[in-house]
Amino acid sequence: MNQQTDRPGTGLSRRTLLRNLGILAGTSRFAALPFLLGENSTALPTFEEVPPSLSGITWTHKAGKSAAKHLPETSGAGCAFLDYDNDGWMDIYLVNSGKADFYDPPRPLRNALYHNNRDGSFTDVTERAGVGGGGYGMGVAVGDYDGDGLPDIYVTQFGSNILYHNNGDGTFTDVTAKAGVAAAGWSSSAVWFDYDNDGRLDLFVGQFAEFDAALSCGTDAAGVHHYCIPRIFKPRPSRLFHNNGDGTFTDVSKETGIATQLGKAWGVVATDINNDGNMDLFVSNDTVQNFLYLNRGGRFEEVGFEADVAYSADGRARSGMGVDSADFDNDGWMDLFVANIDEEIFALYRNQHDGSFENVSMPAGIGMLTRWLSGWGLKFFDYDNDGDLDLILSNGFPDDLIDQTSATVTWKEPLLLFHREGKGYRNVSAQSGPVFSKRFAARGLAIGDFNNDGAVDVLVSNNDAAPLLLRNNAGHRNHWLGIRLVGRKCNRDAVGARVTYQAGDLTRQRMKVAGGSFLSSQDPRLVLGIGIRPKLDWLEVKWPRPSGATERFANLPIDRYVTLVEGTGKWT
Repeated sequence: MNQQTDRPGTGLSRRTLLRNLGILAGTSRFAALPFLLGENSTALPTFEEVPPSLSGITWTHKAGKSAAKHLPETSGAGCAFLDYDNDGWMDIYLVNSGKADFYDPPRPLRNALYHNNRDGSFTDVTERAGVGGGGYGMGVAVGDYDGDGLPDIYVTQFGSNILYHNNGDGTFTDVTAKAGVAAAGWSSSAVWFDYDNDGRLDLFVGQFAEFDAALSCGTDAAGVHHYCIPRIFKPRPSRLFHNNGDGTFTDVSKETGIATQLGKAWGVVATDINNDGNMDLFVSNDTVQNFLYLNRGGRFEEVGFEADVAYSADGRARSGMGVDSADFDNDGWMDLFVANIDEEIFALYRNQHDGSFENVSMPAGIGMLTRWLSGWGLKFFDYDNDGDLDLILSNGFPDDLIDQTSATVTWKEPLLLFHREGKGYRNVSAQSGPVFSKRFAARGLAIGDFNNDGAVDVLVSNNDAAPLLLRNNAGHRNHWLGIRLVGRKCNRDAVGARVTYQAGDLTRQRMKVAGGSFLSSQDPRLVLGIGIRPKLDWLEVKWPRPSGATERFANLPIDRYVTLVEGTGKWT
């Protein structure tokens, strides 16, 4: 058979067939994909850049850069995968800057919502949907806060944030004032999670520094301004809003202990580090210590120092940016990851089961490879569906003039892809496609399966540039099951659910965390890799409280998506 065709008589290139097969994803017919692709599927790059001419995504981020070098210019922005119209296909949301007290764009700027056309392309529906923003945007958090089955959008900004309620007809309504979640200041990453286990999603909003546009960091010897190190700005308390169940929220930052800590928050992930069923928060801070908020049943205790995740090994506060949490070593306990600026080395924290963590970045093979990089968006995910969690990092130095003053650090930096092997990770970036040889001023990063083929794709937002959409070609080489969890007694998004599954000799556990990365929101579905094993024996879901029940599902298919609804014991 000619290597350029897939089956005699089709006349289709292997690449064309792969794209067309995306239309069949999520059906039983898609189980035939590994056979159709054959061994030559390895000829495709692991990740392939989808150009605007194919994706239809022509929107570009505008930072509003100025000679004054205001720090927000270099800090954004975020991106999201979401299924806003519940058609089973991931759409895309992109955040832009806009008018602020230090920036007045010559032409109005807007965020962008792109509808998935189910053929690998997207259509801009921002105007009809009414989600264009209206301030200097930073990040996005997606969650069904009112439990109506429709994902809502929360946009963080410099100034005041926006909550868009999903109307269910392709449009959204700005309900910020009614909901009471504007959270004035400089907001960064936000996360929807149920901190008190009442079955409703609450909202954590990270707050960055007390930025003052009139405050100057000075100039270099040539009289040129550079972006400030955030050390000169005062820290702020982050915010926690309790969901009242009637479309409104109450600020509970003080009484829950969140506001007792002053930080410069960049990233946040909601996870459960001690397996007690309460969602904790890991918050990365810039130039002050990181926070680990341990949930004591609705009140938070900051234990970052005791847990050994607050400072570097020599006791210094670092420039924490992107974060995530996952059980990377498959021991049943959630671990942590935080990316820092160059020379500080990114930290992979292994959970020691006693409330403390060990930084294993160096022995795991990640430490030295990140020494000269500055990390923002990042996620754990199983890109090749072999059952182990891999890691992708998006990077870029904050100062766009660094190339003029440094021989080792650059403004634009490469993406990094790590494959889980043995007790650590192997850098497979060089073998994973031409996109990894390029450099970007990357910031936000989201993962999501936009063509429903079970191979989780990647979306990267670049500062003052076009976004990057990466199609995953490696996931097709193994079997998988995609699951959409729907809570009934617990929160509708089932944030905090734990999924355990077995396929032959493979047993794995995954937790549905919330947030993670940087300024971005992820595909809410979980893709469970099972490698070359021909079937999945069973799957259990431990639903979050208030029920906390465990359900077992059997006779599940593979190589497709299914929906699991709490309390039914059935899949659809």
